[in-house]
Amino acid sequence: MKPAPVVIKKYGNRRLYDSSRSQYVNLDDIAALIREGKDVQIVDAKTGQDLTRVTLTQIITEDAKDKPTGLPLELLRQLIVASDEVRQEFVMWYLKSAFDTYQKVQDAVQNRLGEVQSAILSPVDMMKSFLGAPAPPPPRAETEPELDTLRKRIAELEARLKKPARGKSGSRRKPKGRV
Repeated sequence: MKPAPVVIKKYGNRRLYDSSRSQYVNLDDIAALIREGKDVQIVDAKTGQDLTRVTLTQIITEDAKDKPTGLPLELLRQLIVASDEVRQEFVMWYLKSAFDTYQKVQDAVQNRLGEVQSAILSPVDMMKSFLGAPAPPPPRAETEPELDTLRKRIAELEARLKKPARGKSGSRRKPKGRV
């Protein structure tokens, strides 16, 4: 069962309110939710009209302002030219297919990297066992007496700090004759 979408209400003053977290958000917050895999729905607070598509497009255009790596100009021109619904649906289907394919390739590359890493390590481990590489030595027992000595010394120092110093009273006297 798919979790319910995060509902964001857009008010007339262009403020966005995340009703699930009871706080105002901005476009960057919405983008972060989407990147986390959350399903987001933006609605007009007064009319209930779905503004998700418009808001997500706004996020993409705002992101493209900061970086010159937005959608290619030719693709943007073709989207404008594809004003009739049939062509626009085809372009959107094509873009979705391209992104889905890209995601599958990325997942396959990550899986292959994991397989390659285990394949590389497996023969190395086999060779070590074949050659009879010695097991790592156990921790040295010599360090235990040293550790005990250090613990005793710390205990002695702590005890010294707790004892009041001899021969000193709580007030300090100034030497006579000097200011």
